[in-house]
Amino acid sequence: MNKKDYVHGYTDKENARLIDQATTLERILHSDTVYPPGSRVLEVGCGVGAQTVILARNSPQARFTSIDISDESLRIARGRVVSEGLANVSFQRGDVYALPFGKESFDHVFVCFLLEHLRKPTEALHHLRRVLKRRGSLTVIEGDHGSAYFHPNSSHARSVIQCLIEIQERMGGNALVGRQLFPLLTNAEYRDVHVSLRTVYVDSSKPNLVQGFTKDTFIAMVEGVREQALRSGLVRESGWDQGIRDLYRTTNPDGTFIYSFFLGRGAK
Repeated sequence: MNKKDYVHGYTDKENARLIDQATTLERILHSDTVYPPGSRVLEVGCGVGAQTVILARNSPQARFTSIDISDESLRIARGRVVSEGLANVSFQRGDVYALPFGKESFDHVFVCFLLEHLRKPTEALHHLRRVLKRRGSLTVIEGDHGSAYFHPNSSHARSVIQCLIEIQERMGGNALVGRQLFPLLTNAEYRDVHVSLRTVYVDSSKPNLVQGFTKDTFIAMVEGVREQALRSGLVRESGWDQGIRDLYRTTNPDGTFIYSFFLGRGAK
């Protein structure tokens, strides 16, 4: 994977968004991802360590190796792990297409929000299968921007979301990859594949999700491609501004917002 393929960019604002997202969704996404004592776990595409600290905290006696292609992200991730007092994680620069590990090096592999940015996700999954021990498990979590729906409904809001989907596709990624996890995993020769939905439902009775997910995670993610969307002619500035206003309108007391993540598991 090339750093240029990451549609959201490497900025302090994006780093904060990733951490907000992981913290807000910890119970929904990670409550049942726990690894046995002594097991070796590879986390691929760890970024700034937003998921890493949750994994390491949930499985304190497992040993994690977390890799990413960005040296700056790895520096931030190391700092987060140290600040959390966690001693069961090591970091290493690495590319999913050229993993610096021998065959069957890990008991388990964990991937979160990575496949959506890859030009060749099936090839990446094959590389991960190579370093996984026999009967070891792979866990993959991905979003799907086409799963977003909301009240009040708005064609302008749906249009700005579609801008993000199209920009990511032009960069070689796939913002709709969640719905494809089952065929991706089976085509990459994983066994016992099971995919489940982790749906986030937000209304004004859940103020932590209104702020942490709808505003700070989803809308912030869409807002991040504004300049690209306008420059590429996907939307006019007035339409973009209206779409963003309408997304924020869903966070009002009478609004709702729904989004689904896909969690896939398979074995070697």
